[in-house]
Amino acid sequence: MPWDTMLYTASTWMLPILLAITLHEAAHGFVAHRLGDDTAYRLGRVTLNPFKHIDLFGTILMPAVLLLVRSPVLFGYAKPVPVDFSALRHPRRDMVLVALAGPATNIALAVLAALLFHLVAYLPSAAATWVAQNLRNALLINVVLAVFNMLPIPPLDGGRVAVGLLPNFLALPLARLEPYGMMILIAALLVLPVLGTYAGVNLNILPHLIGAPVEAVLRAIIQLTGNSS
Repeated sequence: MPWDTMLYTASTWMLPILLAITLHEAAHGFVAHRLGDDTAYRLGRVTLNPFKHIDLFGTILMPAVLLLVRSPVLFGYAKPVPVDFSALRHPRRDMVLVALAGPATNIALAVLAALLFHLVAYLPSAAATWVAQNLRNALLINVVLAVFNMLPIPPLDGGRVAVGLLPNFLALPLARLEPYGMMILIAALLVLPVLGTYAGVNLNILPHLIGAPVEAVLRAIIQLTGNSS
């Protein structure tokens, strides 16, 4: 791929990715602060500065390596916002609200991106193509990020929602998975597909986990914002 094409493509992905990650993490910290825990606020994590949320390995190096080796799965993560759940006014309930804040923000960003499509026609043609591609990528990235994070595996947001809503006899064993959750995800999403490639078996489980929900949410947003035509 020519360098100018690579740079153009990168420019249409970078802004949507940074906005999706930054606002997702900042939303966790903002809601936690409003509900009684100022840990993230004191550490400067309730901010729109993307550099406060970027993880060198998870946000930059891991996705870059996966792209270079043409991995069937592109995976990455930001620095998680620190939350002291014991400092929340209603720890169990508020843990759910803090966890939901990130995916809810991504859905709101996806809706905003879809709404902004209606303004693209008023832009000069040269700018319209670039802006439209940014908006398409923002719509997709935010929906995928929201759906993926709602998988019920700690430390993903969905795991914390499940821990907060399930009865204790189910919530406690699930909560104990949190220290190993990231390793489980990396093994399931990165190692299994690579092993499957060598074995001649499709072990890429990500499309089966989030494919249908992502498509359903995308269709709903597109129809809601009047872009179905």
